[in-house]
Amino acid sequence: MKEKIEIPLSKNKLLLSIGGSLLFVVAGIWLFLNADGFHEHSFRLLRNPMVVKGVGILSFLFFGVIVVVGFKKLFDKKVGLIIDSNGITDNSNASSIGLIEWNDITEIITKQVMSTKFLLINVANPEKYIGKAESGMKAKLMRSNMKMSGTPISITSTTLKYDFGKLEQLIQTEFERNKNPG
Repeated sequence: MKEKIEIPLSKNKLLLSIGGSLLFVVAGIWLFLNADGFHEHSFRLLRNPMVVKGVGILSFLFFGVIVVVGFKKLFDKKVGLIIDSNGITDNSNASSIGLIEWNDITEIITKQVMSTKFLLINVANPEKYIGKAESGMKAKLMRSNMKMSGTPISITSTTLKYDFGKLEQLIQTEFERNKNPG
């Protein structure tokens, strides 16, 4: 590959993600504050105010993190994804780790969770990439990815200005072209 391909972050997709997550943050706060009002709910488990408060807290925390990460990415000046002769430089999500060298990649697999498709980037030494994490939280997120999918590295187009099918084809083509023949 002679040229570098740069795929920017999609500000529109990020704004949609932030907006949707803010709705769940508000819903979590509402659940927490109104937990006592569910005592006649048809679903028995939701009659317990502690359960409703717990759901509210989890919603607030989970989607609150998405809002914070989304805002950081919204003002991030870095390119979302760079593909060149060195490898894939990922800056697309909360667990992005920077350069993933072609020679370290053993396999690229597509997986789908609900409606979201991911490229799972299997590497020969996952600990090398987990060790590159700038924070303990990012390392934990990568270890969680490792437990769920067998690799700490995943890429999706949900924050990128690019179609997933085209991204999948582009990365697979460049991997075949650039991987270590030995």
